[in-house]
Amino acid sequence: MHDTVWFEIQGIPSVGIASSEFEDAAQTQAEALGLPEARRVFVPHPIQDANDDEMRAKADGVMAAVIEALTAKD
Repeated sequence: MHDTVWFEIQGIPSVGIASSEFEDAAQTQAEALGLPEARRVFVPHPIQDANDDEMRAKADGVMAAVIEALTAKD
């Protein structure tokens, strides 16, 4: 969330991407960093033991959400 918030403060649209295991932690960090509405998208957990094909599938599965997060009118 630190990078996402930093880019947003600089006026650069950004979206954090993380494993769904970290949804609560991302919200807590966003709030602590002063930008609770920081955009974020979560891929299904776990990712640590995913192979390349599985990671590509996870990325493909959230691509539309990432684009929507970056282009949605606030």
